[in-house]
Amino acid sequence: MNTIKPERKRASLPVAVFLSALLTLPVLSSCGGGSRTATPPPPVDDTVGRSVNYPQTQNPNQRQQAKRGLTTGQKVAITLVGAAALYYLYNQRKNAQGNGPQGRYYLSKNGRVYYRDAQNRAHWVTPPSEGIQVPESEAQQYRDFKGYNRRTTGRDLTDIAPQEAPTY
Repeated sequence: MNTIKPERKRASLPVAVFLSALLTLPVLSSCGGGSRTATPPPPVDDTVGRSVNYPQTQNPNQRQQAKRGLTTGQKVAITLVGAAALYYLYNQRKNAQGNGPQGRYYLSKNGRVYYRDAQNRAHWVTPPSEGIQVPESEAQQYRDFKGYNRRTTGRDLTDIAPQEAPTY
């Protein structure tokens, strides 16, 4: 007669239950996905290493003419780089309609500027390394920021970042 030892029977039951649970875990974890729109996807920094079209207040022809002799009001243009350029871009697009680089820009709690694409992903905005030419009358509000007229000292955007905004 063939008999099973009692200690072997007790050990195989927990192993069978454990293996069954492992096999059902993938099926159960895929059910009830819930709302995926509650948390936006992580930000994308896709402006590094590529050319991005930023609003320019002067075209290259106007810059050439300024060197040849225009009126005083037309000659004076301030170059904004770094934080000053980001703040300028943010102010230009903060009330824009739509998504994407030509849509609305946001200021994050960590002092960075971003926009959202059609899939609601945040994309960091990087100012052009050559700077942005801005008429002196518009540039005055950025004079305290780093990058005003290529200055390396001054405020950054964390000083004005909203505290209730999400950090991206």
